[in-house]
Amino acid sequence: MKYLRISVSSGLRTLAGPAIDWAWRQLLTAAGYGWREVSITDPCDIAYTTKTELPSKARIVILASPQYWQAPSAQRLAGLAVNDPYSALRYSGESFTPTLCTECDGRFQLERDIIFDLFWFLTGQEEKHWPQDVYGFYTLPKPWLAERVLEQAPASAIIEKFGALLKQAGYDEPLPRWPQGRRAAAAITHDVDYPEVVRWLEPLRIVQRQGLSGVGAAWQVLTGRRDHWAFPRWMELEANYGIRSAFYFVARQGSLLEYARGTPDPFYDVTAPRFRELFRTLIDGGWEVGMHASYLAYTSREQFAAEKQRLEKAASTAMMGNRHHYWHMNPANPDETLQMHADIGLLYDTSLTHDRYLGWRRGSTLPFYPFATQGAATCSGREIGVVQLPVAWMDAQLSRRTDLSQPQREAMVIALIDHVAAQRGLFVANVHDYVFDEVLFPGWLATLRAVLERITALGDFWVATPATIAAHWRQRYQRVLACSYGLEEGR
Repeated sequence: MKYLRISVSSGLRTLAGPAIDWAWRQLLTAAGYGWREVSITDPCDIAYTTKTELPSKARIVILASPQYWQAPSAQRLAGLAVNDPYSALRYSGESFTPTLCTECDGRFQLERDIIFDLFWFLTGQEEKHWPQDVYGFYTLPKPWLAERVLEQAPASAIIEKFGALLKQAGYDEPLPRWPQGRRAAAAITHDVDYPEVVRWLEPLRIVQRQGLSGVGAAWQVLTGRRDHWAFPRWMELEANYGIRSAFYFVARQGSLLEYARGTPDPFYDVTAPRFRELFRTLIDGGWEVGMHASYLAYTSREQFAAEKQRLEKAASTAMMGNRHHYWHMNPANPDETLQMHADIGLLYDTSLTHDRYLGWRRGSTLPFYPFATQGAATCSGREIGVVQLPVAWMDAQLSRRTDLSQPQREAMVIALIDHVAAQRGLFVANVHDYVFDEVLFPGWLATLRAVLERITALGDFWVATPATIAAHWRQRYQRVLACSYGLEEGR
């Protein structure tokens, strides 16, 4: 594997060494290059430094902004750009055009601190200023919605622009990102929230959703002619497209009373014979059984671990991946919950998204290893060794919007797929287990069908289970690290 010689100025390392090293590791491994860290005074391919420490023997110079590293969360979106307050998102035009220094042997010099920008997006610094509701869901500022920031995936845009810069500078082709020569990847996932209907309750919910037009369907559910146990139909549909998805099950059994009191865990029992048989059927067919951590699992590492063990015993398989029910991590400190994933032995998590908004919460269409900050010392944290698979779309984000037609919903999700293809990223969809029936949930399945048709039509997506994708990313990450020196964790 080819590698790049990287130098980081000593002043920057003193200021925010762990954070800078982590950001560089995420950037270089995603771009597909190994590295050798050298002194700022040695000849190098890339120097990350300040205007007062410009090296004389660097092919590419990226100028840092030390004032940003001193207080990352204090930097708001408008403060990151010089002229255009959203140039940090677009990474086009002057915001990412390096200058060619003819007086210094044709050196490329990038005036913008893309390493800080990548850190800022991937660690969610802006989120700390947003309001949250009782579930911990964020309300995005109007400019973020107007500019469709989440749908642009600006962190991945940084990575792609960086790769283009290396190519412009004449460096060799990087390590391929995905197997089989595929351009991008995709995974379909299902939160198993309501597989067994409460027959006296669900008819009321149907009428509430559909009005009088839903009376017939409500009666069919009440009399047992319709239900939510759609697993065989999901398997048949997905097998027709040649794919296998992941189903995330909640190990903790809730109740209606708990739901009414504010703990909305599902009501089913994963140890029941019906579920044990289902687990065997899914696993034998190549589907993934994953963990859907309960609403309050994040409050106790012991409870979190116990849920994992209970589900592993019921399914007779190790739990590799997780998604939190209601996306509910610690609202005050998501990093704490992300660290728990490592503590209980998960390979990956897929919980960093927004409940109401399309797109990528941390700005990345690519898997990444999160960075856990420590108290106020934001830049002295550590990498968390659990792959984060970012979700692009959840069914309810569009299906509950009455202002959209079905063709509009489908077009919006297809646009996300095309964006992933352009960034050579990963598209993760989240569709709930109970929405398969078009009579009970009109349009919900149709949007997923449009997704599958688009991915099939593109023809160059690697579609696999999340566990398979996460294992690939971990292996690729470790391969790059094994060929590299410097930018080390915990130095």
